[in-house]
Amino acid sequence: MSTATTTTEAQDLAPVSTESLAELLIAGDRPQRPSAVSASLTFGWRAMLKIKHVPEQLFDVTAFPIMMVLMYTYLFGGALAGSPSEYIQYLLPGILVMSVVMITMYTGVSVNIDIEKGVFDRFRTLPIWRPSVMVGYLLGDMLRYAIASLVMLAVGMIIGFRPDGGVLGVLAGVLLLLVFSFAFSWVWTMFGLLLRTEKSVMGVSMMVLFPLTFLSDIFVKPETMPGWLQAFVNNNPITHVASAVRDLMAGTSPGSSLLWALGWAVLLVAVFGPVTMRLYNRK
Repeated sequence: MSTATTTTEAQDLAPVSTESLAELLIAGDRPQRPSAVSASLTFGWRAMLKIKHVPEQLFDVTAFPIMMVLMYTYLFGGALAGSPSEYIQYLLPGILVMSVVMITMYTGVSVNIDIEKGVFDRFRTLPIWRPSVMVGYLLGDMLRYAIASLVMLAVGMIIGFRPDGGVLGVLAGVLLLLVFSFAFSWVWTMFGLLLRTEKSVMGVSMMVLFPLTFLSDIFVKPETMPGWLQAFVNNNPITHVASAVRDLMAGTSPGSSLLWALGWAVLLVAVFGPVTMRLYNRK
């Protein structure tokens, strides 16, 4: 009975010729290759979808910035400026720069995690602009940086921060910070590709970030420091960015600080961008 059924099914199947198989495999024109902008935006959207499915990733751009603003304002405000309300005018632009710059390290951590999962093996087979994968990571993180900035500004306004530069000055300061953070994140993409584990990426990033952020003019003016320390602080890229953001929000001309901040951004992309892509192509 089963033999007869098998024979009947085999007779009902249409024979597959070489010509018909070729028509199935080569059916129509190949899809158009996506542009560099389209591919980058697609990977940026992928980074934002990861935040949607794992909302705990927003903890470092919500709770952490609020804690930083409140802690440093009320801890140092009375000792350094006489009152927290006076100190917040100087502190908030600087602590905003510090918080956003510190969370840039998670870009490298995300890259390292995807490498360990094997996701990059699939990405490298796609007919896309090679840097779009890295650019997409950075574009997705720009949303996180913007959220952190809004949260800190909201908390600052509640406890007494009043920017004399108005809305335009605040927007200009945040935009400058986002540009610098985008450039600075290329450093961590390089370490994400270079180091073996995500813990190694976080360890190296903390070793770099703590001296850069604390040895700057974020908390106090460099004039109060020893001469040998002023030499480092005055040439620290974080000092240039914090000073430019502070001046823009205060409604005063940032002068050379703005040029230095933009120059550092260009230099970081020019140096670490090619190094990152070289590691990406070889890894």
